[in-house]
Amino acid sequence: MLSGRRLDVIDPSPLDIEIGDIAHGLAFQARWNGQTKGEFVFSVANHSILVWKIFCLENPKIEKNWQLVSLLHDAPEYVIGDLISPVKKEVGVSYTTLENKLQEAIHIRFGLPASIPKKIKSKVKIADRKAAWIEATAIAGFNKKEADKIFLEPNDEILRTCKIVLKDPLKTREEFLNIYKKLDQSSL
Repeated sequence: MLSGRRLDVIDPSPLDIEIGDIAHGLAFQARWNGQTKGEFVFSVANHSILVWKIFCLENPKIEKNWQLVSLLHDAPEYVIGDLISPVKKEVGVSYTTLENKLQEAIHIRFGLPASIPKKIKSKVKIADRKAAWIEATAIAGFNKKEADKIFLEPNDEILRTCKIVLKDPLKTREEFLNIYKKLDQSSL
């Protein structure tokens, strides 16, 4: 990792995980396999920020630790990449197991429960599917009807306040880190 850490991807230790490595990896990892409109790719970090915003809008009184869970929901992708859903299904259980082990180590590293309550997981997944709908219709070439079949259409408030902004990956990395700093309970 850029931090100098050596992360064993197969058997990850929370001690080898750094937020700077996550932010950097996600900021340079393209969503939609890079098949999007615009000057810059829409990165996994951009997506994570969008999911966090939607999650917070839909759960305005939710604790910071659950907000952090939403921001880090795709964090394993900083080392294993962003596979599109059909490929994940084809690869199967071994990929899911690897992804889950990384997610648990990431959660432990940042003071979160290794296993997230189903109610919170469900709320994050809803925000994730709404973010994907916005991305699909704004930059990935889906029309509304196509997006409605796969994702969840957000309400008008979310559509008004959660716009796609493509930017330099270094700026996205900085935004991701700034949100993390606001949510990090250990710095309080």
